[in-house]
Amino acid sequence: MKKIILSFVAIFVIVNIYAQTAEPSEYNYQKRSLFEVLPITSSDIIFIGNSITDGCEWSELFNNLNVKNRGISADRSYWMLERLDYIIAGKPRKLFVQAGTNDLGAGHSPQSVTDNIAKLIDRFRAESPKTELYIQSIFPVNSDFEKYAKSHGSKGKEIIETNELLKQLCTQKNITFIDVYSKLADENGKLNRAYTNDGLHLMGSGYLVWKKVIERYLN
Repeated sequence: MKKIILSFVAIFVIVNIYAQTAEPSEYNYQKRSLFEVLPITSSDIIFIGNSITDGCEWSELFNNLNVKNRGISADRSYWMLERLDYIIAGKPRKLFVQAGTNDLGAGHSPQSVTDNIAKLIDRFRAESPKTELYIQSIFPVNSDFEKYAKSHGSKGKEIIETNELLKQLCTQKNITFIDVYSKLADENGKLNRAYTNDGLHLMGSGYLVWKKVIERYLN
């Protein structure tokens, strides 16, 4: 029994070390290099996040060319911290952040996600203080879909915990927290089937729900 317990501990340690040291993908670096050369101005509204942000045509959704997408598929909150320089340099008018689901899927804790978002807030407060910051909740997932059932679909409790921590953080720092989670969830707290076809990402109908929740903050 002792050997079995030690084996499980060793596996946990190895998985955690891998999660901490994993490198961004080639796609991540490709998108970073593009974003570094695309302009950001003080009139712009920036959306930063992972694949859920990456998957939207934000300027078309809001019919506004100043609304710009800086989402990268599979991104994690601590990788986002590495690519803030070019956004901060542009001093955008508003920044909408949606991050954390990939961190949790890789084994990171709700507190680590919150700590990284706190670092993002602090950088903008120090270097682009006129940028209005909006922290959006992590969205619900649906484990009934097989594709992401193990990696993300099993993180429902962690998502709820992270959202509560993010909400507390925003209260402490006087930042707007936007609850999109509750509008996308079904009666069981899962990502509504009407808004997804894989249990994690949004269909067009899901993006329309997201738009309805946040559009008043863009004006």
